[in-house]
Amino acid sequence: MEINFSSTTAKFHSLPITKSITRDRNPCSLSIAPRNKSAQLSFSSTCFGTKIKKSNILFKVLSSEEDHVQVVEGSGVDEIYDTLVKRIMPPASVSLNPNYKFFVGLAGPPGAGKSTIAHEVAKRINKLWPEKASSFDSQVQPPDVAIVIPMDGFHLYRSELDALKNPEEAHARRGAPWTFNPTRLLTCLKNLRVHGSVYAPSFDHGVGDPVEDDIFVNLQHKIIIVEGNYLLLEDGVWKEVSSLFDEKWFIDIDIDKAMQRVLKRHISTGKPPDIAKQRIENNDRLNAELIMKSKKNADIIIKSVDF
Repeated sequence: MEINFSSTTAKFHSLPITKSITRDRNPCSLSIAPRNKSAQLSFSSTCFGTKIKKSNILFKVLSSEEDHVQVVEGSGVDEIYDTLVKRIMPPASVSLNPNYKFFVGLAGPPGAGKSTIAHEVAKRINKLWPEKASSFDSQVQPPDVAIVIPMDGFHLYRSELDALKNPEEAHARRGAPWTFNPTRLLTCLKNLRVHGSVYAPSFDHGVGDPVEDDIFVNLQHKIIIVEGNYLLLEDGVWKEVSSLFDEKWFIDIDIDKAMQRVLKRHISTGKPPDIAKQRIENNDRLNAELIMKSKKNADIIIKSVDF
């Protein structure tokens, strides 16, 4: 079995099913030749004329009933980060292109580690960028090229939940798809595509509301990682949001494990254990089950690890 990625196509060859997926990607190619479906792999890649070789990265290629999907699974979290960074590290030439933007949608259920992975990948790209962009003077700190936009900033405000038909249910189900404003997220990302810069909201978990204009994405940012629960849904406006991403990632995790993480999070914010457990069963788990159905829409699946 051989997997090949190129600038315009990603082909997965494996008996008995063959599937071809087209992507508008950077001019890089990656060839992976496994000994078996869950073995240590060696790969070589050619990216912008430079050939890079690396071995002993653990991948696992799995197949579902209808599709084949690449699962990135490292023997340690650093290997996973390194693999993700290599996929989207921008070429040095983009430093002179103010219009270059590469959008990554990172989805997964609550407790999967979306925020942790998104920020760590962005941090590593920004650390490596000065080495890649040789045009910068050694005495000049180059601008960051990667930034994270959290979907949480597009929550409905508590005042907006109060105005809904059933405010009690709206607050109890906060975190469900209908308690977000996907149209506003879609507009934000479209404006970023067109204008190259935008102010995006963050979310204050202490207050429980978005913080307007808290994240400035400017012309120097080339890699935009959007992380959130529902980015790969196929319903309504969410599908339009999903269509904007150049690459779609999904963090796969056992729901019970994810809910244990969410339980600890609720308790750490002051919720009594019994109230936290009720919220998980009546809201968080329901949301997680819905989110897991969107896994099939990902380009790659990241096996969740303990950070």
